[in-house]
Amino acid sequence: MSSLKVEMVAADRKVWEGEAKFVRARSISGELGILPGHTPLLGVLVEGEVAIESLEGDRRTVVVDGGFLSVDSDVVTIVAEHVDASSLQTSN
Repeated sequence: MSSLKVEMVAADRKVWEGEAKFVRARSISGELGILPGHTPLLGVLVEGEVAIESLEGDRRTVVVDGGFLSVDSDVVTIVAEHVDASSLQTSN
């Protein structure tokens, strides 16, 4: 099974890093859904929720104030000025 390597960083720290099978975020152009094999992309994020689904099926969500999302060769990098760490939750 293919997977994504995901790294989420805030201005002052790395928030989360790991493998995932799906990432969802809101950009200025609309909702983005990233799966393995996605074409390269650079998007500007708006305030809202970012969801990361792990290989095991757990879903982690955080709230960002905006930022950028980059996809290249199954590597997803999410950079935001502020990430609401209290919203980092895991659910099935």
